[in-house]
Amino acid sequence: MSTSVPRFGANYTPSQGWFHHWLDFDLDAVRADLDAVAGLGLDHIRVFPLWPLFQPNRTLIRPRAVEQLVQLADAAAERGLDVNVDGLQGHLSSFDFLPAWTQTWHRRNIFTDPDVVRGQAAYLRTLAAALADRPNFIGMTVGNEINQFSSGPHPDPDRISPSEAGSWLRRMLDACEEGAPGGLHLHAEYDAAWYQDDHPFTPAHAARVGALTAVHSWVFNGTAQRHGRTGTATEHHAAYMIELSKAWALDPHRPVWLQEVGAPSPLIAAEHAAAFTEATVVNALDCADVWGVTWWCSHDVSRELADFPELEYSLGLLTNDGKVKPAGHAIARIVEEQRAQQYGPDPRTLALVVDAGDDDSAPHRSVCAPGGPVFEAFARLTADGARPTTVLASRSEDKEHLAARGITELVTPDHVVVPSPRSTP
Repeated sequence: MSTSVPRFGANYTPSQGWFHHWLDFDLDAVRADLDAVAGLGLDHIRVFPLWPLFQPNRTLIRPRAVEQLVQLADAAAERGLDVNVDGLQGHLSSFDFLPAWTQTWHRRNIFTDPDVVRGQAAYLRTLAAALADRPNFIGMTVGNEINQFSSGPHPDPDRISPSEAGSWLRRMLDACEEGAPGGLHLHAEYDAAWYQDDHPFTPAHAARVGALTAVHSWVFNGTAQRHGRTGTATEHHAAYMIELSKAWALDPHRPVWLQEVGAPSPLIAAEHAAAFTEATVVNALDCADVWGVTWWCSHDVSRELADFPELEYSLGLLTNDGKVKPAGHAIARIVEEQRAQQYGPDPRTLALVVDAGDDDSAPHRSVCAPGGPVFEAFARLTADGARPTTVLASRSEDKEHLAARGITELVTPDHVVVPSPRSTP
């Protein structure tokens, strides 16, 4: 069991120009933003280059853009902040950022076309290599929820099979490793990988491929709508995803990074954001083997920028002009408290059995989604004071596996009495 203090960070959203700041890169503005992030006591940031700006042509990776990324990383180091870099952007805050050489007249499947895949690998390798000698470089994340391009509900997906998704992930991670050997390189999907039956990126990919497992926890996925702002399922959603990931992990103590989590309005109103933030983080830290928690996001999106979904304008720990918001104060307090004590939650001895069909493809993984029997049973058990984890049905009689995880009791979802849903404000 890990006893090291988890990492605490923020997904860096520049206060000036949002991620379009790469077009008018201002290092002084970046430094001011990072001063504010470091002032919260955080130790790392997650950074998002925009793929079309960094690689506007398949064989052109702009040296100036790469240099600016390195300058940002160095500015972070000066403030005691480590850096993880997401390469393929990809998708951010409802907007897609794909280079022209993959679209319209040059339309090619971004996961399977050999030329596109070679271009992506070269891009990731280049970014990783540029940062490899920086001591504050954590590693690469392949992209931000790029799995959303592979299936519905995306309006124009590049459809692939689970085996093709796995092959693509391994190729991209190999490129990151070639650029920065020994880095903490990983991939990260939005929750369709865990909850959507036909999604080609699977729980097995998330929990078995890459240096650690990343989970992105957003309660606007039906959780808060079904259970309300203060519902057990809502306040424990991040913890649920962490524990759900462990069902598919081959390593009983595989690290899990809560890489994205935020307080989305109006489901979590501004006056309740701090309470939700505190509950979410404290509950997540009651899970073992948490590598870190990275809040979405550092700064609010400026109201001068148009067409974002309303919730995107208020997710920051800081206002757009750098003032600490109540959620920011909550995070700062939690970080200070956690660093003053030893991390090492007790094992979760009760496991909820998950049967999503074949372990690799999980064709029935919607049983784990909000409203599904696994999800609702986990919430019920937690509300009753238990601390459940999960185990795959195929491993429920594997005594060695259960012992390695400290599991001594099993329960199936149909043996948990789940009341009818009742949303609460």
